[in-house]
Amino acid sequence: MDFDLTKEQEMIRKEVRKFAQSEIAPVAADLDEKEEFSAELTKKMGEIGLFGMFVSEQYEGQGLDYLSYIIAVEEVARVDGSQAATVAAGNSLGIGPLYYFGTEEQKKKYLPKLCTGESLWGFGLTEPTAGSDAGGSKTTAVKDGNEWVINGSKIFITNAACEMSLGVTVQAITGTRDNGKPEYSCFIVEHGTKGFKTVPMHGKMMWRSSNTAELYFDDVRIPAENILGKKGDGFHQMLKTLDGGRLSIGAMGLGGAQGAYEMGLKYAKERVQFGQPISKFQAIAFKLADCAMEIECGRNLLYKACWLRDKKRPFEREAAMGKLYCSELMGRVANHAVQIHGGYGLFKDYNVERFYRDQKLLDIGEGTSEVQRIVISRYIGC
Repeated sequence: MDFDLTKEQEMIRKEVRKFAQSEIAPVAADLDEKEEFSAELTKKMGEIGLFGMFVSEQYEGQGLDYLSYIIAVEEVARVDGSQAATVAAGNSLGIGPLYYFGTEEQKKKYLPKLCTGESLWGFGLTEPTAGSDAGGSKTTAVKDGNEWVINGSKIFITNAACEMSLGVTVQAITGTRDNGKPEYSCFIVEHGTKGFKTVPMHGKMMWRSSNTAELYFDDVRIPAENILGKKGDGFHQMLKTLDGGRLSIGAMGLGGAQGAYEMGLKYAKERVQFGQPISKFQAIAFKLADCAMEIECGRNLLYKACWLRDKKRPFEREAAMGKLYCSELMGRVANHAVQIHGGYGLFKDYNVERFYRDQKLLDIGEGTSEVQRIVISRYIGC
């Protein structure tokens, strides 16, 4: 067994960490306070190659393995969850479906702009009545001659309503299967299409400088060739997209846990009580020891899932485990880090407060913790 990263992966970690510290860290708190998406910062992330990392070079991607991409997300999340969300959603949910299921023409049309960070793309799945129950979707697409007509709405969609957004992939009901269940297909809808409206969502507790939107489709007509893959493949495409997306959410949890742990450790070494740094007290030292141990466990689990994926072996069970463990890991670590900071940890002057807030989305996005446990229980035969 070889646990060493390649030289290229080590370099990616080093360079992304350097970028996150120098470019993201100085502005993260201010962007969070203003609830402001930064196109400038997103373009900078594109310039250093954080979009399209797993996409082949013929579409302006970097042609790297999936673990390299996950390491990059982890390093961004170590500094700021909002920017990590932009990268993770931009790759796993935006670029991924187009790359894996799109036609050659669709790939050539959209991927170059997305892989360079010039533009972003959304993935329209969740609806007001269809979250964990994806089968509760009500958005429809009806064939009318050489066009599809889409009606319905989506909610909580990342990267879909900012000035950089080029369009969205939207899942819709296109019929009924032989077993009586809905048939789903996915479609490409560009911004500017008549009847397609996006509304930015504000007032979020977490990821405040990540772009989140509601989508509305009112008799939206798109060309027949804007279907992604084959009619009826939408549910399969969704599941495959979420499998990869779970790894990136796991990376956000792992990176966020690392960042919170480092804040807690640093503060514990500097904060003096009863004549000595509080890190010398067993109650604090044991909290930090537990954090270090669990982060190591999470990293090994998540990296193994990525290794399986890169080896083209089944990884879906491990992806669910990695997403679940690393998401909840960040919650435990951030909670300890705030506790170590005491009263100071409750104020925005200390970044640990932001990490504590940002974690909660990880328990919900890309399949809730409860759904992950359902997925895992099925794999183990329950």
